[in-house]
Amino acid sequence: MDATTPARSKPEYHLDRSHAEFVRAGRVIPGGVNSPARAFGAVGGEPPFMDRADGAYLYDIDGHQYIDYIGSWGPMILGHCRPEVNSAVAEALAKSSSFGAPTVREAEIAEAVVEAVPSIEMVRFVSSGTEAAMSAVRLARGVTGRHKIIKMIGHYHGHVDALLVSAGSAVATLGHPNSPGVTPGAASDTILCPFNDAAAVADAFQRFPDQIAAVLLEPVAGNMGCVPPRPGYLELLRELTEKDGALLFFDEVMTGFRLAYGGAQEHFGITPDVTCLGKIIGGGLPAAAYGSSREVMTHVSPVGPVFQAGTLSGNPLAMAAGLTTLRLLKRENPYPYLESLTARLEDGLRRAATDAKVPHCIQRVGSMITLFFTEGPVHTFDDAKRSDTALFGRFFWELLARGVYFPCSQFEAAFLSASHTEADIDHTITAAREALHAATR
Repeated sequence: MDATTPARSKPEYHLDRSHAEFVRAGRVIPGGVNSPARAFGAVGGEPPFMDRADGAYLYDIDGHQYIDYIGSWGPMILGHCRPEVNSAVAEALAKSSSFGAPTVREAEIAEAVVEAVPSIEMVRFVSSGTEAAMSAVRLARGVTGRHKIIKMIGHYHGHVDALLVSAGSAVATLGHPNSPGVTPGAASDTILCPFNDAAAVADAFQRFPDQIAAVLLEPVAGNMGCVPPRPGYLELLRELTEKDGALLFFDEVMTGFRLAYGGAQEHFGITPDVTCLGKIIGGGLPAAAYGSSREVMTHVSPVGPVFQAGTLSGNPLAMAAGLTTLRLLKRENPYPYLESLTARLEDGLRRAATDAKVPHCIQRVGSMITLFFTEGPVHTFDDAKRSDTALFGRFFWELLARGVYFPCSQFEAAFLSASHTEADIDHTITAAREALHAATR
């Protein structure tokens, strides 16, 4: 079966080799995985171990092919193994995997980011979204001289102590909204507000006048499932922060370069003060960034007093993959195609869930989508938590057996890539109908 052929239904689905490797990994890696969601705790069972990928397809070590809707949790917007990206990485690797010194490509990709993202005039590259969020929060506090941060319940900004409070995604999935090891002091300056509740944010500013450094959020939540902002919500946050002198901080690790070339801020027409980027910006390799106006970014060391450093920041392989990806996105403009394709999937999933007579709500922004097994709409994390996660788990495994790889948690968004085809979508809709029938009988 080649990469252009949609996977067929596989009623006999076995993961014998993956099981052996999972047991082996569990002896030397906590839970057998290097990121908690990969353990499949939210859906039960054990994960397939992947061998390779091509375009919109994954191939596991047990010989199964899947249509991939996680895309390495977002970065693979062009699909896996895009030849231009692979060639750029190979060219960079031939020179060295790391220098620990400046390279021309760092400035080139920084220029591309500044050109693309409305809020960014200067940018600093780091190695992960967690590192970007941590550094940007420190910057916001350093610039404003204030300590408190407003964070939205259910939004995830990496495993930073001060932000690992009522988080979504794997943390929520595992039932640990607050992690042991996070001290009360580390979280004492974090104010929690429900997403899409502007009144709660306004109340926080009234209770803590001149104390809030930044309002931090995902402009479209992706770690409690795909949850868009209510109309007017982002505009009100912009108004409240400007009035108080706080910074508006968009975590666009997921949405950056995905909802539009300029991210969610281009899509919604709202310009924050500080932006975090990740995933797509590294083209599938570990890279992230944070950026702001020139005035704010000149507070970052070595120009200013707010310290941040990283031995592998601006790694030449990641910069090569990221820069090539951004150039391809700008040249090819896949966003109208992604919009059309994901709308086709949304319509098909809605018809399948309606026919199966299961409570459901499908939410989508661009090429991010979630099928919630609850009556909608979903505006907050409490709304999302009403989902039937047991049904989702059965649905997930029935899809997997039919060659469709959805996120392994109800609280994760699915992502489409420019490599997906209408045939892939149609196969997925058929598989979803069969999966829902099997999961509900």
